[in-house]
Amino acid sequence: MRNPPLSRDKIRGTVHVPTPHDSAAKQVAGEALYIDDIPEAKDLLHLYIAQSEKAHARLVKLDVSKVRTAPGVVAVLTAEDVPGVNDAAPIAGDDPVFAEDTVEYGGQSLFAVAAESLEQARAAAKLAEIEYEELPAIITVEQALTANSFVLPSREIRRGDATKAIKNAKHRLTRRFEVGGQDHFYLEGHVALALPGEDGDMFVHSSTQHPTEVQHNVAKFLDLPDHAVTVEIRRMGGGFGGKETQGAWFAAIAALAAHKTGRPAKIRLDRDDDMIMTGKRHDFVITVEMGFDDKGRVSGAEFILASRCGRSVDLSASINDRAMFHADNCYYFENVTIISHRCKTHTVSNTAFRGFGGPQGMLAPERMMDAIASYLKKDPLEVRKNNLYGKTNRNVTPYQMTVEDNIAPEIIADLEKSANYSTRRDAIRAFNKTSPYLKKGISLTPVKFGISFTASHLNQAGALLHIYTDGSVMINHGGTEMGQGLYIKVAQVVAEVLQIDIERVKITATRTDKVPNTSPTAASSGADLNGKAAETAALALKKRLTAFAAYNYGVTESEVTFLPNRVKIGKQTVAFKDLIHLAYMNRVSLSATGFYRTPKIHYDAETYSGRPFYYFAYGAAVSEVIIDTLTGENKVVAVDILHDAGKSLNPAIDLGQIEGGYIQGMGWLTTEELFFDDKGILKTHAPSTYKIPACSDRPAIFNMKIYDRGENVEETIFKSKAVGEPPFMLAISAFNAIADAISSVSDYQLYPDLDAPATPERILFAVQKISSASQPEKVTEAAQ
Repeated sequence: MRNPPLSRDKIRGTVHVPTPHDSAAKQVAGEALYIDDIPEAKDLLHLYIAQSEKAHARLVKLDVSKVRTAPGVVAVLTAEDVPGVNDAAPIAGDDPVFAEDTVEYGGQSLFAVAAESLEQARAAAKLAEIEYEELPAIITVEQALTANSFVLPSREIRRGDATKAIKNAKHRLTRRFEVGGQDHFYLEGHVALALPGEDGDMFVHSSTQHPTEVQHNVAKFLDLPDHAVTVEIRRMGGGFGGKETQGAWFAAIAALAAHKTGRPAKIRLDRDDDMIMTGKRHDFVITVEMGFDDKGRVSGAEFILASRCGRSVDLSASINDRAMFHADNCYYFENVTIISHRCKTHTVSNTAFRGFGGPQGMLAPERMMDAIASYLKKDPLEVRKNNLYGKTNRNVTPYQMTVEDNIAPEIIADLEKSANYSTRRDAIRAFNKTSPYLKKGISLTPVKFGISFTASHLNQAGALLHIYTDGSVMINHGGTEMGQGLYIKVAQVVAEVLQIDIERVKITATRTDKVPNTSPTAASSGADLNGKAAETAALALKKRLTAFAAYNYGVTESEVTFLPNRVKIGKQTVAFKDLIHLAYMNRVSLSATGFYRTPKIHYDAETYSGRPFYYFAYGAAVSEVIIDTLTGENKVVAVDILHDAGKSLNPAIDLGQIEGGYIQGMGWLTTEELFFDDKGILKTHAPSTYKIPACSDRPAIFNMKIYDRGENVEETIFKSKAVGEPPFMLAISAFNAIADAISSVSDYQLYPDLDAPATPERILFAVQKISSASQPEKVTEAAQ
């Protein structure tokens, strides 16, 4: 790249300014390189994984002798071939890469075939002789609860006496509903390329959000020290949490093939195999009981959250914890009990997904706000306002964290006005009176989402910064790029600190041999952590250059000022690149590392008390929908969003995250249905049977705005806020709007039973049920 012209007034790509994604043009042109685009070595081996056809069974026979002699086969890998530990679990050591004596879900890995072509590997795998002794399989949450089948002990949070408060309340209401899972459906499936090196070293290209965890698991699997394994990832074609832990399985298999044969090996899952073999968003069965007064203010609340974790622990402890931490959303519950059951089933082990349990927990109070409003014949927004956290009182969460940055009331008020909520609600009710079959609905729901890893030790990051003698800059950090714009945001931070144009800053692929012991790019913390680490490194170099300039030119350090692409030193001004060259000639180090650990966070995992989050991100959305009561068909027709990004690092990137988060959340709650049959086999494992939102599903009216008065009260990177996960929960408004439309069938006298996702079938069943109901909604009334 040629040196850009010297700017005299401002730098290009400064923070708080819309700046294009660093890969956008390459992605549109098809020039962005992914792992599968890396030129293949002539001796590359291709891998295929044979999967269990049973959900729960003993492996009576696994004979792969015919597989080994099939055309093109170079190696067949089973549990017996693993030199180290046959496990790729993130925490609990309970995720065997290859099944040994027992299989515990349909799709579990049995063995892998390494062949000259993928077609040969796939054909050879069919020659294996496999016999099973089937065992009873637990598939659903309800079956697991009946059988007391759990991957982890159940946990609870209690404040006050919820049971007594509910009993003494004027009104009581109980709701049970199911919340479905969700497939990540990243555009790029799981893929890994392993390259053997000298001394037994292994270099792995892995499509992963957590290179360090892949490094650790590959090393453990091959019985190598961590320093013998290097993992690199330049970009992923989407992750959404699905590549936080489970990419380690496939990297380990590719590395084993390379280790055994001395040849490069690649594994790339096709869509069907990816959906069958990898974990999903946890589906939940939720029961909530609330006691409340005539205004809808809740005096007592009891939540029971039961999730399907699958066959192993994976990240279910933290995911279910976060669901518990978000069962309050924006609402203060003085007396509250939150019970969490972590159910073991013979299905694929569920894993991280955008929101990480928060969406499931948050859906519970939002459903109840609407149910209470329906019962009291009030506007749901009024009930929500009556239950919001306060500024100086009613501001402590069930887990004893004080909400210090509460801007939910302001955001709700601003959006209510800008979206013309009240007028539209009245117009919708008028429309429904004269429309016998098509019904409209509307809902405004808020979001309060905690930012930080609930596993406190993960709240750390490192960075490595080099300035070269021509004034160009290279930054490497532990965060991974999965399309969310992390790389460009961190580049903006470095450009801002050093006051150079963004074109002068290059971020290289994330590698475990440059920045070690990294945390996953997850929990919406990528820019918070890595941006701060990069800032620390850049400030260290800036301080070093300031001291050198002052010494070299005989001025005080206070007389050295970094200006756009130049440095003022006393009365002189020199180009940034000239100062850099001069520093090099005077043997000044032009390299620095940076490290950051999130301050203030602390909590007791046993008592669920403390401060698990550094701060909260807020937002609100108004969704308007229309349904066909004869078919159950539905469409979100209009959306208005006001979202808090603090002082946004990059408004263009953040708006993209807000829009994408809403659409993905809308898919989770309306169209994306996972179906396991009674034998535990996933039947929705391709686009033909699993429907993600298409372009035509995007609402025709889609108004988005970043809250312009936003500014993080904490010392985050340039006062910004995380924006990866929080917008996902804005789509709860779409689900509630559908329920509002169904309620109109009863002239708003009844509130529908509706599970998520609200598919046409579920909507139709809810409409039929509410249409045929002759009795008023059954609720338990307290004694007068």
